[in-house]
Amino acid sequence: MLTMTHLKKYYRTALVETHAIRDFNLTVAAGEFVAVTGPSGSGKTTFLNIAGLLEDASEGQYLLDGVDTSRMNDDQRSRLRNQKIGFIFQNFNLIPDLNLFDNVDVPLRYRGLAGPERKRRIEAALQRVGLGSRMKHYPSELSGGQQQRAAIARALAGEPKLLLADEPTGNLDSSMARATMALLEEINDAGTTIIMVTHDPELARRAHRNVHMVDGNVVDGGVVDGGVVDGQVVHGGEGKSTLNKAA
Repeated sequence: MLTMTHLKKYYRTALVETHAIRDFNLTVAAGEFVAVTGPSGSGKTTFLNIAGLLEDASEGQYLLDGVDTSRMNDDQRSRLRNQKIGFIFQNFNLIPDLNLFDNVDVPLRYRGLAGPERKRRIEAALQRVGLGSRMKHYPSELSGGQQQRAAIARALAGEPKLLLADEPTGNLDSSMARATMALLEEINDAGTTIIMVTHDPELARRAHRNVHMVDGNVVDGGVVDGGVVDGQVVHGGEGKSTLNKAA
């Protein structure tokens, strides 16, 4: 699903060059659930932005579902992002003036889907996360856990192959966090590839594989067991259960 090879991301000013990602190598197989961990400032958010085609890498290659994104222009990347990727954010990012139905509808409108198809997807997504009876409710009328489920429904309505979750339980209490994680596991079991950035070691342990970052680099778990980098088979240890599941 995703292959990053010798990826680098740096920001330059007149006086300094800051490296956020350094010679980054990562493979994620279709159907995996990968947790990305690491201390603050390790480059997790930059990695997620590049994976989600929100930022370009400065160097290296990024293949998404077999497509070389490094050769694309902004419009091509935007279309690929809309077709392949769903996002879940820590702060939900729901529009307060829109009810749940219309919140979930927003990204679908950008695709140019016909009204009946959008309606089918919206209703199916909200039913899937247990909010079928709340379609006309506004975000302010929901609990934090319900708002996060609405945000997940918005991501699912686009039927993405890859779901990127940035601290999806960060603003939830422990009970709601567990419920959200159970929902993500259910979505993954149905075939969606998930990459989740988290500081919570308990949630990270529930993923198939942990990728640990330090100082803009992968220090553990970056390659699925049996993956190939620079012509050599690499063993990632924790990837074995993933390969068994994907098979």
